[in-house]
Amino acid sequence: MPDGKHTREINVVVNGEPISAAVEDRYSLADFLRKVIGLTGTHLGCEHGVCGACTVLVNGDAVRGCLMLAVQAEGCEVTTIEGLANADGTLGKLQQAFMDNYSLQCGFCTPGILTTLTAYLRDHPDADEPEIREALSGNICRCTGYDTIVKAALSVAAEMKGARA
Repeated sequence: MPDGKHTREINVVVNGEPISAAVEDRYSLADFLRKVIGLTGTHLGCEHGVCGACTVLVNGDAVRGCLMLAVQAEGCEVTTIEGLANADGTLGKLQQAFMDNYSLQCGFCTPGILTTLTAYLRDHPDADEPEIREALSGNICRCTGYDTIVKAALSVAAEMKGARA
């Protein structure tokens, strides 16, 4: 826990809940989420911004939680994998699509991929397969080969298009 010497009080909204907490100046946003407030769905892989496992949404934008300091999130709204579920606790559309399309294997990369795709599909509901693959280029998955992940994303994109029609 913070030793008090090099800490700051930050105020953020995490998954819709206002949080005020003391955090060490050096803590990354991912460290803050995991160690300070106990949301362990955000995974730490490379801790260099390469693998994408730590991706969260900050004010709706996908960011690498390992590269952003927690103090930089002051006043921001942060959404983690835990915040992508529906209010009643059921899986969100993209999460359900991952289940339906067998897009999960070890699951380590899944939180980062889901948050990346959530932001991307929100901004690009007409995305096609090459665009989705490009959007995922910063998220490393060593298990699935991406085909079922892309299939799940395309199914959600198709559903979004149908809802707009």
